[in-house]
Amino acid sequence: MARELHDHWFKEAKREGYRSRAIYKLREIDQKRKLLSPGDVVLDCGCAPGSWMQYVGERIGDRGVAIGVDLLDVTPLPGGNMHLLTGDLREVDDALILEHAGLDPTRRFDVVLSDMAPNTTGHRDTDHHRSMGLCDLVLQRTGPLLRSGGHLVMKAFEGTNFQDLVRRVHLCFDEVRTMRPVASRSVSREMFVVAMHRRDDAEITLPPPPSGGPPPVPEDWSVGR
Repeated sequence: MARELHDHWFKEAKREGYRSRAIYKLREIDQKRKLLSPGDVVLDCGCAPGSWMQYVGERIGDRGVAIGVDLLDVTPLPGGNMHLLTGDLREVDDALILEHAGLDPTRRFDVVLSDMAPNTTGHRDTDHHRSMGLCDLVLQRTGPLLRSGGHLVMKAFEGTNFQDLVRRVHLCFDEVRTMRPVASRSVSREMFVVAMHRRDDAEITLPPPPSGGPPPVPEDWSVGR
């Protein structure tokens, strides 16, 4: 049954001309929470292969602007308002992101999206902690980049620190929901944190690193195992 569901979303993406099945996750989130609007300025973190950008382009229209950032090169998208930047989100500064999208240096994004996930090892705790690190990075970057009243969506792997992440996001946004879209694989531990209406006085706080760092991958662990 799980394989049939995977095939369904994969085939639907191909049929509708989207680059990956991930489109249906964002579409469901947006349809339920009404995050994207015509004319919005949107930042997509970890945008490869580009299906979320495709959906964003449909929602924001010609008056909106979207920029996707990813470590990988992404095939260009149609439209003069769809921009791509190859780079590490930990290293690309705010001014470069705004400049690359042709935006005024004082402009802030209406919506920040992140479908980023770590390269998985198969070791649950390690993958979870790495996912939390990416979420903290995205949350930190929203500090100067997301406008007051703006929205945030980011993917996270469930685990021991997931609820702590949700609580910290609650400190910065009026409303926070967690969602598991229908298009997520049944074996996946991914959840999406959907945060709406960033507060004027929001202060991003990050947790101290776990004592000793994240759990190491066992020596006898291998990717092909």
